[in-house]
Amino acid sequence: MATPVRGAPSVTDLVMGARNGEKQAWDALVERYAPLIWSICRRHQLSSADADDVGQSVWLKLVDQLGKIRNPAALPGWLATTTRRECLRVMHETPRAQAGGFVLDAENIPDEHAGRAEDELILAERNAALRAAFADLPADCQRLLALLVADPPVPYAEISARLGIPAGSIGPTRRRCLEKLRRHPAVVALIDTEAAP
Repeated sequence: MATPVRGAPSVTDLVMGARNGEKQAWDALVERYAPLIWSICRRHQLSSADADDVGQSVWLKLVDQLGKIRNPAALPGWLATTTRRECLRVMHETPRAQAGGFVLDAENIPDEHAGRAEDELILAERNAALRAAFADLPADCQRLLALLVADPPVPYAEISARLGIPAGSIGPTRRRCLEKLRRHPAVVALIDTEAAP
């Protein structure tokens, strides 16, 4: 999936632009989130043709729902959930013959595989929400958090020199940036969804 670029428009800006008929905003949404849709299709082991059908169906559903979206920042979660449902629909409608004559469909996927697919979907939704929230952070927060999670780790002295901030302010600044991340609507929506029974 595309990583946020400094100055890239937020998902909310893109949704609002697409809602207003801006082709560039729609194209940016597709470019940013097509990899999410494709990865979910791959996890469901769909053929390329079926994955293309699912992708088209998801984007068409988004066109229909674009004016009704209440929380544009939660779009990545909506796309992931819609894609998963479409994958299951396609799998059910076009069962594939397996070795031994068995047919794979949603009813006879072994529980361990269904659990793993669900875990992967939840992980994809979390990652999409975090990417959307990270893209909306101020550029200084993006740079700081990126340096703090770099592998191999970047020493505080080097972070201080690169960003031009005192080493003693790195921890408090990180805390403020993470708090902004937690309050982002995409992350809040994901937390609310996970907390629901």
